Amino acid sequence: MNSMGPNWGELPALVLTDVFQYLTYHDRLQASSVCWHWRSVIFQPRFFKGIHFDVARENNRRNNFFLQSLAHIVSEAKISFDSCNLYDVDLTTEILYKLSKSSCLVSLSLRPKFATLVTPGRFYSEEEWNYIYKLFVEPIRTLMGRKNPPLKELDLGCSEILTLHAADFLNCCPRPQFLRQLGLASVKQDPGNYALSTIEPNLFEKCNALQYLSLDYDIMCDDFLKTLQLLPLRRLVIHVHGLDQEHPGLSEAAWGSFRARNPQAELHLTLVCAYEAVDQLHTHFLRPSMPLSHLKVLFCERINCDALEYLSHYYKETLKSMIWVDSMRIEEYRNIMEMVVRTNQDPLVMMAWRCKKLEEIVIHGYVLDPHNLVGISRLRGKDLKVLEVSRLDISMPTVMAAPFIQEISTQLGQKWAPLDQKTLPAALGFYPVADEVRDQYILRYIRSSIAP
Repeated sequence: MNSMGPNWGELPALVLTDVFQYLTYHDRLQASSVCWHWRSVIFQPRFFKGIHFDVARENNRRNNFFLQSLAHIVSEAKISFDSCNLYDVDLTTEILYKLSKSSCLVSLSLRPKFATLVTPGRFYSEEEWNYIYKLFVEPIRTLMGRKNPPLKELDLGCSEILTLHAADFLNCCPRPQFLRQLGLASVKQDPGNYALSTIEPNLFEKCNALQYLSLDYDIMCDDFLKTLQLLPLRRLVIHVHGLDQEHPGLSEAAWGSFRARNPQAELHLTLVCAYEAVDQLHTHFLRPSMPLSHLKVLFCERINCDALEYLSHYYKETLKSMIWVDSMRIEEYRNIMEMVVRTNQDPLVMMAWRCKKLEEIVIHGYVLDPHNLVGISRLRGKDLKVLEVSRLDISMPTVMAAPFIQEISTQLGQKWAPLDQKTLPAALGFYPVADEVRDQYILRYIRSSIAP
């Protein structure tokens, strides 16, 4: 009898592959460290679905390993990078070009850390345009133009300069019927002055598998909405920035038709530093037939209580989330109740009462009455998954606020307290807040809307 044990290092690759399929991701990695042969077997598409490149100098070795060993076999890739650092931007373009040659990649998501994408040239200059086109647009066009396998998901990361090329990307797509997710909305560097992109509605006519789509409001019109209503959209995300007086807006009839054809679709409407548009939110942008499920108003520097009233009247069956965020101001304590004295009712309480699906309320930068917060918690109870505020009535001593906090915790079924200086994100601190701090907060916050 042979006293020698089996030579595990010579197991056939097919056998090892079958064994690896029964292991968890962590255990599979542990097993692959046994020997070179076992490690070589692990590099297969079935074992590595996605990869996340976190671009920074300290991650160069890790990213280089990913490029050499995984970039050609993964089906999904995310790239996070400091878009204000030219060195990191250049590294990102190297990764993009490598990924553009992959025969497996079907999902690409860019994650710039800031709204600005730094280039050697001036903003919107020909030099910048050529730089962006060569280093970003061309590799993305290569991916979009590939027939087999066709790209199914593309997220431009809200990059203003890249979204200007959205029509170019769609034009070169030979198989749009396979697209499932497109992130084409942006965050503007200067919300009051920016270049307008154009996308013809007919570019979406063959996107009959598209379920998740984000766009800027500027390119929308009734005809555009009529095209989108033919698609199986589950989520439509629209970003509002500046207010163009020549924009025709979207009519009630167009939204009514869209909702009738897409009863499953949810609308996420996001205002980003829309200093003028916020005042006309309820008159120019909101329409009763919108399938509005999520509203985000980020850093618009004022609250529109008429719009809050509008929400509780027209979106009783659809509204799930209402987020209104501003930085604090030292010189003035903005009290939401001072703006609604003519109605004698808190619009947030009315929203909690009328909107049957409401599960998230976030208000920052404004003083709130704790009595009304208790009322909101009682009306929604445990159905309200998130109630986030940072300012209670400043005339109330901390010791007096404690019973209100306890009652809200009881009603929500979870420990609750307003955010304080330790837990409040830096972007929500006292005004003025640095643009890069604000941008990072905005980008992190809105990405949950764009991707499922």
